[in-house]
Amino acid sequence: MNPRDAPRYPAIGDYALLADGHTAALVSRSASVDWWCLRRFDGGACFARLLDWDGGGFCSIEPVAREYRSSRCYLDGTLVLETRLEEAGGEARVIDCLPVAGADPGADPAGFRPQLLRVIEGVRGSVTLDVVVRIRFDYGELRPWIRRHGRALFSAVGGDDALLVTGIEDFTIVDDHDLEGRVTVRAGERIRLSLTTFRPEELDPAVPEAPHPEEIDRRIEATVDVWRRWDERIRLAGPFGAEAERSALVLKALVHAPTGAVVAAPTTSLPESVGHGRNWDYRFSWIRDSQFTVRSLTELGCTAEADGLRRFIERSTAGNAEEIQIMYGVGGERRLTEIELDLEGYRGSRPVRIGNAASRQRQLDIYGYLLDLAWRWHERGHSPDDDYWRFLVGLVDRAVELWTEPDCGIWEMRDRPQHFVHSKVMCWSAVDRGLRLADDCLRRAPVDRWEAARKEMRAAIEHDGYDDGRGVFVQAFGSTEMDAALLLLPAFEFVDYRDERMVRTVDAVREDLDDGGLLRRYRIDDGLGGDEGVFVAASFWLVECLAHQGRIPEAVEVFDRAVATGNDLGLFSEEFDPRSDALLGNFPQGLTHLSHIAAAVALTRAMPAGGPA
Repeated sequence: MNPRDAPRYPAIGDYALLADGHTAALVSRSASVDWWCLRRFDGGACFARLLDWDGGGFCSIEPVAREYRSSRCYLDGTLVLETRLEEAGGEARVIDCLPVAGADPGADPAGFRPQLLRVIEGVRGSVTLDVVVRIRFDYGELRPWIRRHGRALFSAVGGDDALLVTGIEDFTIVDDHDLEGRVTVRAGERIRLSLTTFRPEELDPAVPEAPHPEEIDRRIEATVDVWRRWDERIRLAGPFGAEAERSALVLKALVHAPTGAVVAAPTTSLPESVGHGRNWDYRFSWIRDSQFTVRSLTELGCTAEADGLRRFIERSTAGNAEEIQIMYGVGGERRLTEIELDLEGYRGSRPVRIGNAASRQRQLDIYGYLLDLAWRWHERGHSPDDDYWRFLVGLVDRAVELWTEPDCGIWEMRDRPQHFVHSKVMCWSAVDRGLRLADDCLRRAPVDRWEAARKEMRAAIEHDGYDDGRGVFVQAFGSTEMDAALLLLPAFEFVDYRDERMVRTVDAVREDLDDGGLLRRYRIDDGLGGDEGVFVAASFWLVECLAHQGRIPEAVEVFDRAVATGNDLGLFSEEFDPRSDALLGNFPQGLTHLSHIAAAVALTRAMPAGGPA
């Protein structure tokens, strides 16, 4: 399809991810940057056309010709994007890059400035392109004050945000707030556009010099080198290795380098159901997702990143187990107040939210994740010191105290708390891992009380969280509903993968939650309205279960179906609509990518030599 004929709001899968360890941007197939948050993943967006087509701001590079074709790819082993634009008169390529901190060895990491680099390079013939920079600070709230400081040097200031825009000599300031220009590039020529973040006071009264073309080229080359050196550390033998490497790159892209936090996704309010209100801000670090991320990165040998994330979790949660939260800001912030913005929303999906009220929910599974993280780190030779042990004891005690209470569960139900089986199992896991650590590390702990609680938890789960008629575990105490989270029970050793109860539970989850060969999270009415899609991570959890149960052909079939939900660049969203093949929810979604890695590892290890039978 000619990109000019594309509708307002491209499909979510039409976007590519750029990242630099501080923030992220999304670039459409037609080479338009429609999302970029300044300074941090959760900062205000200066390009937010993704959430308000007319008022959100963007940076586009598009051939003047009425008919043209576009194609794209990442440079091998990187998240540096190449988009090729081909029309009758020639072909150009656009290289898009957010330079990473390590790309400038002589710079002070504390003074890192996010910078968007866009290089237009002629491939053959000549191509004339329109370049538009429509900056709208604070999610479209502020139109910038733009000033010219030289032939190709402009500042854009508004509120507490500022950008220095350089590289296009023929830019015209339009209506005092926009930059527009027309350029022609011939084979072998390069035109470079740079947008660098500043504080407004840094551009008043004087502005820095524009970066030299050679410096821009060097930063891109250095960023390519940094990505490729990191990619070389990722190794997974077998037929799924290359796919797992791409998912690992995405997880790396979601790491906030200064703190080690991993955001769930770099976007907010992309809908789980288009036109409805299932729209949440995912630019924060969940304890649950973080534990899964540590597990996946460790499996691929990325121990430094896993350790950084582990330490972020410890710093953010340590001190008082009674005040622990399910998620934190990328700097460890606790206050994530949810606000609704006056934006149109992606294809009319409102409200648009920043912040996340779920941060104040009670989700009892976090105790199990934190203790499992400590246990796995101990297994790698890192036992808890005195201070950390006191914190862990407090967490186990909280699990023992609260496990009989209802909670909002892994799916963050907003209508009413329930006695979710997955949450109870994770409380059991917290006590189990606490007892293991106390025994292995010769630590003092209320062992008798913990053992009694662990026994009581198991008895309750196996009685109230089990359907005797079907012989399966269920979503909640007293319920007969199934839940995709039940697929995680053996991962935390509450039940063996090959236990007949678990085999039947896997089959029941597939029977009740299947939709086009993939899995929904649940079937109950959660009170949010709209019909969400399948939850892609759950299908990868299913692959893990099937692989561990020796059901290799089934596991491969589900794996291939789940992988097919990704876009042409191998990026996964949170959910997927099997009827329209549309990606849904915030994008790309870290939980889906890390679950993809775990499924690939499990399938590779379970598969007989030579591949699937």
